[in-house]
Amino acid sequence: MRIRSEIIGCGSYLPERVMSNAELSTMIDTTDEWIVGRTGIKQRHLAADGELTSDLALKAAERAIAHAGISAAEVDLLILATTTPDNTFPATATKVQTKLGMTNGAAFDIQAVCSGFVYGLAVADNFIKAGQAKTVVLIGAETFSRILDWEDRSTCVLFGDGAGAVVLRAGEKIPDASPGEVGHNRGRGVLSTHLHSDGATNDLLYVDGGPSSTQTVGHVRMDGKGVFRHAVANLASIVIETLEANGLAPEDIDWLVPHQANKRILDSTARKLGLPNDKVVVTVDRHANTSAASIPLALDEAVRDGRIKQGDLILMEAMGGGLTWGAGLVRW
Repeated sequence: MRIRSEIIGCGSYLPERVMSNAELSTMIDTTDEWIVGRTGIKQRHLAADGELTSDLALKAAERAIAHAGISAAEVDLLILATTTPDNTFPATATKVQTKLGMTNGAAFDIQAVCSGFVYGLAVADNFIKAGQAKTVVLIGAETFSRILDWEDRSTCVLFGDGAGAVVLRAGEKIPDASPGEVGHNRGRGVLSTHLHSDGATNDLLYVDGGPSSTQTVGHVRMDGKGVFRHAVANLASIVIETLEANGLAPEDIDWLVPHQANKRILDSTARKLGLPNDKVVVTVDRHANTSAASIPLALDEAVRDGRIKQGDLILMEAMGGGLTWGAGLVRW
């Protein structure tokens, strides 16, 4: 028998400050029509002065714990996916741990940029399946506005700040698969996770700084066309890989909750899979690209407004700098 991880709660937080495309067009040479036409983004949230990634993460985690109906004392592992930590070290997760009132277990950061939440889901799921944790808080949180070059219109229009979180708990036990048997897809919980990376594509999306190289934070740099091309191909392939591992077809998916990078990427991925648009959760128009926070932000919104219901089959997928990409299949 194997333990399965179940998501028992979710929560999110967006900073109060909202920057519209109209406001952004007073700062750089762009227009609302140009941004919406190429990205689907209409606005983004920006962290206030002095508001740190740990602050956003804490609020999302508190809401997820409240939604799960548990206390912080029950949490024995906290994982924070972020590319914009408060400090080089210590891990931002440890700051959230103490502010949350979590007194047991461990807390650490992981870094896979926009794929961070999916990577974190795999890590959390495997900790639970290995019996090393029973209750895990997984957070994706970013203050991406802090690493943007606000004079580079090819990147600064794309990103925003925010945080989302889920609580995972050891749930039902399922029988071990027989040799050659396709993965089990019945019952609640995380059915499977799938991760990939390709370091040969580092130069497509990166930050031109770092403590080991320049001792500076640096800014986001991106080859937009190259990223788009890889995103459409990699995201479609990871979805197919995930479905095949579970003996499922695209029409079995109730909700696709993708990383919110660009509406054109979302549309292209759905089209390749033959998924109707009404099966795709979209928040990029209001949140922009919040990197590791985008999937849990979208997930929380769809749970809170009633779209996602118990028993629904949810596919989460993302691609980020590295390049990294991955997917997670969950029965809600």
